[in-house]
Amino acid sequence: MNLSSSSEVPALRRADAAAAQSNRHDWGSLTWLASQSVNSCPNLSMARVVIHRGRQNPRHSHPDSLEILHLLSGRLEHEVAGRWVTLEPGDTLKVDAAVPHHARSVGELDADMIVVYDSGARQFRDEPPAAA
Repeated sequence: MNLSSSSEVPALRRADAAAAQSNRHDWGSLTWLASQSVNSCPNLSMARVVIHRGRQNPRHSHPDSLEILHLLSGRLEHEVAGRWVTLEPGDTLKVDAAVPHHARSVGELDADMIVVYDSGARQFRDEPPAAA
């Protein structure tokens, strides 16, 4: 990854970010913008996540870090430890470390968001479905 800047401050350029560690799934995509492996960020990870309209990501947790999610566009229903919250563009949600959660895109548009973790190498653990 090319970190460049005209002022001696490393910057992840848009062209590089598009090719950064991007993971495509049937539900959407996750593109890493900052982390230990992307740009030597030891205490923070940041990604852009898109959940396609009508889809949901798998229920999971992050044992080592809390997650902050900021919804840019779309409409999102997010389950956190068995409780649901609906997010609209501009809303921000905090999920504590090790708490199971997942989201589904319920709007007319794909749900587009930025997620931030307080770990440079955040962990991911699959979780069983929430009890009905």
